[in-house]
Amino acid sequence: MFEFITNDDNDRGQVGIGTLIVFIAMVLVAAIAAGVLINTAGFLQSQAQATGQESTDLVSERVDVTSTVGIVNETNGASNGTLQEIRVGVAGAAGSNQIDLSSATIQAVGPNGQENLIFTDTDQINTSVANGTTTGSELEVGSTGVSSIPNGTFAVQNSSGDFVSASEAVLNDEERFTIVLNPEITPFGSGAGQGDYFGEGQSSSLDIVSPSGATTSVELRAPDLFNENGEAVRL
Repeated sequence: MFEFITNDDNDRGQVGIGTLIVFIAMVLVAAIAAGVLINTAGFLQSQAQATGQESTDLVSERVDVTSTVGIVNETNGASNGTLQEIRVGVAGAAGSNQIDLSSATIQAVGPNGQENLIFTDTDQINTSVANGTTTGSELEVGSTGVSSIPNGTFAVQNSSGDFVSASEAVLNDEERFTIVLNPEITPFGSGAGQGDYFGEGQSSSLDIVSPSGATTSVELRAPDLFNENGEAVRL
């Protein structure tokens, strides 16, 4: 007449195994989720560091312009009112590391259009001397080698006035350089060999872009009147 209600040991075992399986599944899901979060956090940290470094370089790895000077033309029978050299003094911005000027570019806009100028090494420049025109790896101070700077390029001189090679054109805390531009080539003049130079009353803009992408802008404005050949005028 009476029925005894008892717990079946087999049923209890099945319930325990099911609970264990669910528990293990939850642990696995949590572990996978934690791994994804850790990987994502590491990726985001690396990306943030890279972005931060690039932003720092854009601010600090910048070229400072210290002077802009033009030398009035007195060679090659050129008439008054033109320049034979454009000289831009440069130094590294405060807190910057070394800046390789040979890897920098200059985006120039002038009376004769626009041009992207790149570094030219000393062995690509012809040095004119009193007894003729020669090709050398070094340019002497006061030589007319500036007129031989090719189209689409700029050259660099050190503090002693010597043109430097690519390996030497590196700005640091101790060294300053002068970027030398040929006022006869585009965009300043109409082109080498045509006698059309950058001169009186003309203007040009330069964007000096360092290897890190930091940009320094400078405006060149020649005086309306030059007093004498060979003089240095502020641009």
